[in-house]
Amino acid sequence: MARVVGILLAVVVAAAASLLAPVAAELTRVEHPPKTEGSLNILAVGDWGRRGQYNQTLVAEQMGVVGEKLDIDFVISTGDNIYDDGIANTSDPLFKECFTNIYTAQSLQKPWYIVLGNHDYTGNALAQQDPAIREVDSRYLAIAKSFIVNSEIADFFLVDTSPFYLKYWNSSKYDWRNVAPRDTYIETLLKDLDDALTQSEAPWKIVVGHHPISSGCEHGNTTELQQLLRPILEARGADMYVNGHDHCLQHISSRNSPVQFMTSGGGSKAWAGKFKTTSDKIEFIYDGQGFMSMQLSKTEAHLVFYDVAGNVLHTYDSSKTEDDDEH
Repeated sequence: MARVVGILLAVVVAAAASLLAPVAAELTRVEHPPKTEGSLNILAVGDWGRRGQYNQTLVAEQMGVVGEKLDIDFVISTGDNIYDDGIANTSDPLFKECFTNIYTAQSLQKPWYIVLGNHDYTGNALAQQDPAIREVDSRYLAIAKSFIVNSEIADFFLVDTSPFYLKYWNSSKYDWRNVAPRDTYIETLLKDLDDALTQSEAPWKIVVGHHPISSGCEHGNTTELQQLLRPILEARGADMYVNGHDHCLQHISSRNSPVQFMTSGGGSKAWAGKFKTTSDKIEFIYDGQGFMSMQLSKTEAHLVFYDVAGNVLHTYDSSKTEDDDEH
């Protein structure tokens, strides 16, 4: 049975990784159709890679439980995948110690779509995107620094947010290969994202990045993303922005658009005890560890936040008619 499951997993991951093609402008697309007609189930977790420490293992166990219950299609990582400074190369033992050896539940043997966080950038940022890393663990799909996962029911736009953060550019410890010059990189990325959101015909448009746009936790709002990224999400009808960076769980509603801001950065070290203000409406905030699930159909979205013990902390439901898909 284990061998059959392994073969099926290899087929799923190989299909997801191989179906790459350019879409709107320059962003790469990964085709990941939902396995069940009309529904899509995923988990989202961030800020996790600590070799099982700070309750990473406990969060992983509960992800496995919920993942089995929901029969998830894939997992999204919101970044800071390997602490403290990413990996040195594709054979760095930290990778297995932080990922492969931790997320062992059968339900989590699905594709993981990955964005990089600032801690990943202080190591060899290109190593996590190297196809050789998938020879170590085929689940780990950091396809590009920014890319789209198309699942018919939803388009997930994974955006590389670390280059936006101006203060990082004053430090020599960040790996800016294939990024510098910053202004050109950001301008191109924003244009490509704007084009891709405009052309998307998916019922749900979900943007994923490491850094928060709006946050009431320790790091608070990211000024550069408020100025540069948020207007595009609001203008192009994005439904949600999902992030990590803040080691907490939160749901914030925009006061001037339908966009919902979801933080899932509780994969390991948390409980900072520091809070910030934001002009948006905080619907839920939890200064602790956990993760988020997302169940989607063409007209319904059901999100659940779980703590480190698997308790349900907060739910969010949204619905739309098929006419809304034209937004």
